[in-house]
This record gives sequence, structure tokens and C-alpha cells, in this order.
Amino acid sequence: MSQNEKSVCEKRVFNELFDLNSESLRNYLYYQCGDLQQAEDLVQEAFIKLWNNCKKVLFKKARGFLFAVAKNAFYNQVEHQKVVLKYAKQPQKTSDTETPEFQLEEKEFMERLQKAIADLPEGQREVFLLNRMDGMTYKEIAEFLGVSQKAVEKRMHKALIKLRKTVKSI
Repeated sequence: MSQNEKSVCEKRVFNELFDLNSESLRNYLYYQCGDLQQAEDLVQEAFIKLWNNCKKVLFKKARGFLFAVAKNAFYNQVEHQKVVLKYAKQPQKTSDTETPEFQLEEKEFMERLQKAIADLPEGQREVFLLNRMDGMTYKEIAEFLGVSQKAVEKRMHKALIKLRKTVKSI
């Protein structure tokens, strides 16, 4: 059976779509909103909508459908709010040689850096996190976002300039 003939309404095919797309969709949404629980909820909503519309969606168009539905749901949730990226707290590395002052300065630096990343324009933040957190190449990011590789390079360049300025002032 070719990809064009696969029915999204078949449980096996639907599960295959979930296995292939749920993690990348969740990561994409997480980079958009900065809230892992919200991203996971949006992924579930997108897959529910796919299931409810399975007769209308071709297998080869399902990935695009999922990303469009999830992105629209996210924008509906934050229509009048500024998106602030919040990272999950990472365990603090402590050793006997680090003074409490050093630990406090390190914590404050990380908070400012996270805020600086959150304050990047959406396109720059997306590209920065997809590259630095997911390890995607510029080419992969371009294909993923549906933009040119040159656009990805430009967004990354601008993001790095803004982050360097912020880090220097910290």
C-alpha cells in the first residue's frame, strides 16, 4: 500500500503517524511556548483533531495538518499574551569549592540568559533552540520550518548577536 492509499483512520496508520511525529511536534511547540505541559497538551489536541478528521486528511498531508492545527491552537491560547520561555530547572551542580556567592551569581546569570533567549523574536528563538537544543542542522531546520537555509542562517546570526550583547551586559 502506497503512502497515498494509507488511511489515517486505520489504527495502525494513526499509531505510525503518532510515533513518527509526536516528539518533533512536542519539541516544536515547546520552543514556541516554553511550557512542556502546554506543548504536550497541544500535541494531544492536534492528534485528536486528526483522528476526528481522519477521513478528510491524506496520509502524506497528515504531518502538515498536525503542525498547522497545533500551531493554530497555540496562537489561540496566547492571542493577547507575550510568550515567555521558561526552562525546566536543572539540578544545580554544587561542590565544596564553590562559594555561596558564586552559586548565586551563576543562578542569576542563568536566569538572565534564559530570559534573553525568551526575549528573542519567535523566529530567532525557534532557530536557536532547534539548532542548539535539538542539534538540527541549518538545512534540517529550513526544511522543518519551510524557509530557506539562508533565512535560517540570518535568524541564527541575529539571535547570536543579541545574545552576545545581553551576555556582555550581564
